[in-house]
Amino acid sequence: MLLSMFFLIAGLVTPGLTQDVITDDAVFYGQSPPVYPTPEGTGTGDWADAYSQAKEIVAQLSREEKVNLTGGIFINSACSGIIPPIPRVNFTGLCLSDAGNGPRTTNFVSSWPAVGGEFRAKGVNIALGPVVGPLGRIASSGRNWEGFSNDPYLCGALAYQTVQGIQSTGVITSTKHFIANEQETNRNPENGVTAVSANIDDKTMHELYLWPFQDAVKAGTGNIMCSYNRGFVVTDWGAHHAGVATALAGLDMVMPSGSPFWAGNLTTAVNNGSVPESRLDDMVTRILAAWYKMKQEEGFPSPGIGMPSDLSEPHQRVIAKSQSNKDVLLQGAIEGHVLLKNDNGALPLKSPKLISLFGYSAKSFDSYTPGADGWNGGAESAASVHMQIAPNGTLISGGGSGANQPAYLSSPFEALSLRAYEDGTSLWWDFHSGNPQVDQSSDACIVVGNAFASEGWDRLGLHDDFTDALITNVASHCNNTIVVFHNAGVRLVDQFIDHPNVTALIFAHLPGQDSGRALVSILYGDVNPSGKLPYSVPRNESDFGPLQNATQPDGIYALYPQSDFDEGVYIDYRAFDAKNITPRYEFGFGLSYTTFNYSDLVVSLVDGADFSSYPSKPIIEGGHEDLWDQLVKVSATVTNTGSVTGAEVAQLYVGVPNGPVQQLRGFDKPVLEPGASAVVHFDITRRDLSTWDVVAQEWLLQKGNYQVYVGSSSRKLPLSAALQI
Repeated sequence: MLLSMFFLIAGLVTPGLTQDVITDDAVFYGQSPPVYPTPEGTGTGDWADAYSQAKEIVAQLSREEKVNLTGGIFINSACSGIIPPIPRVNFTGLCLSDAGNGPRTTNFVSSWPAVGGEFRAKGVNIALGPVVGPLGRIASSGRNWEGFSNDPYLCGALAYQTVQGIQSTGVITSTKHFIANEQETNRNPENGVTAVSANIDDKTMHELYLWPFQDAVKAGTGNIMCSYNRGFVVTDWGAHHAGVATALAGLDMVMPSGSPFWAGNLTTAVNNGSVPESRLDDMVTRILAAWYKMKQEEGFPSPGIGMPSDLSEPHQRVIAKSQSNKDVLLQGAIEGHVLLKNDNGALPLKSPKLISLFGYSAKSFDSYTPGADGWNGGAESAASVHMQIAPNGTLISGGGSGANQPAYLSSPFEALSLRAYEDGTSLWWDFHSGNPQVDQSSDACIVVGNAFASEGWDRLGLHDDFTDALITNVASHCNNTIVVFHNAGVRLVDQFIDHPNVTALIFAHLPGQDSGRALVSILYGDVNPSGKLPYSVPRNESDFGPLQNATQPDGIYALYPQSDFDEGVYIDYRAFDAKNITPRYEFGFGLSYTTFNYSDLVVSLVDGADFSSYPSKPIIEGGHEDLWDQLVKVSATVTNTGSVTGAEVAQLYVGVPNGPVQQLRGFDKPVLEPGASAVVHFDITRRDLSTWDVVAQEWLLQKGNYQVYVGSSSRKLPLSAALQI
């Protein structure tokens, strides 16, 4: 077999100056054989009524009307995609819109809002999120910021809640991007080079990259970009490169238009029998079933209402943001801040008389005008490819289709100015100098930088020399230098973190419109920080090894780049644990203004639970029903041993035989007054303890010794117990 493959490759290469290059992709065919035809949607369970309604409508449609429902059209709208209406059957059409921050390319919305309600108010039928792929395999990937975490359990748990929250408002979620969309480099064919091939083994696929999608499907997501589920399947924008094969394989909708491969060609394919009429019916049934499942036929706003393509033109104003969401927005911004260093009690600030503020991310950006793209992380950063920072102002979001345009912005400078006015504090500032003049009598010097990332390219590195030098220059003249980063992903800090005058470090991440208000409330101790890192911060970029940067076209694969996921499930903290690499700040780490103690670990098997090797109950949304059965109960006591009220994220990790040292499998967050204790409880399911059996094609519960750990981070786990199954 290997010899045959060698001769096949040899016949498909072109001699070059230095080495041969594969010039025909036939060699790659057959490695992932297709399965035709795709299974027809069943519409069981709580989808039954929606499927029944959809089939009644499909039976009334002409073939051309059915085809029109499978591809978008271009009209004067800021919707990312539009499916046209069919008035005679009372179908009003669909507006598909980005994205994770909230409604994009429109006005009168919030950043990091209660997104479902705002999408609905704007007539968005399908919200193009949440993002669970990229998971975060590549540390410098440009779109990591759009997701939740590079841990599949955490990513899946948050995706589940997001899907349920948005869909509770009647808006369909489009969980994306299925699958292994782990880098921006060569994500699309370009300049004669094909899109990168992500080559993943079956075990890694299930245990890492499919895991959060499984949670989203269990939550009932009405759409996946792209996959199989009770809802329907849509392409990413401009990612349709085949015709009949994609229809037979299960694609239901093409965006943003019907593409050259569908539209009239799909009608022709059905007419000549290349695509069965039953497959076309299934496409349309799936689309309409999601519409009915969310009850969008009952009083849903007109698709894309108040969302013209040009916001500067006269249009109907639809106010989507709600005053009732203000507290939610601020609280979300606060909880995204992670306190990583706090030496000598630098924070919270104690009645400072003079504060000096430095850094380009401390102020509002220079202009803020309506437009199709809106706020994209700094206008010049979005336009200048591969910039590592957004130097034009406060970074509240990464760039690309995941960003949106909030109605206002609170910058750190504005919020600090208000606080200084109230307290009678003097405030000096210099936003742009790399080596600013520093008043050495300052009670605190605050440096605010950022780390920018965007759809469309991958980051060139995980730190930048300008900001590192700025921090060092300020710290050399100020003995209480507090560093804040608005960071769209991992940001290395070893270039300055051990400077004795750098007393505190906060990763604010991407806090949205309440950036300044959230930061000031933490700096002054109005609230106690409780955020934890959803990734690890290593000491050096080299600690990531080959997972630091995206795969490039190279060697014989210069025209057909190949990304081999040879590391298996060992990314981020799993890899650092396996390789005995000590990060600067580990996954799950985060400080508080108080301290906590862990005690009284109790681990017990659930009475009457089924510990057979494989699940046996029927498959429902999310997999076999018994994958979600509780097998083990865990509890522990968390005590606030400090002097102020605080919240602690208690974390449960499990060591599975023949797997990573430990994997996150639960978390809880009690709020405790000084001296108070709370018992945290964790339910461990069959799925949490299982590994993927590539032979049986099932989740396997192994017999053997398991380890259970509870603590405050992946490297601070004071409680542990053995578990025999």
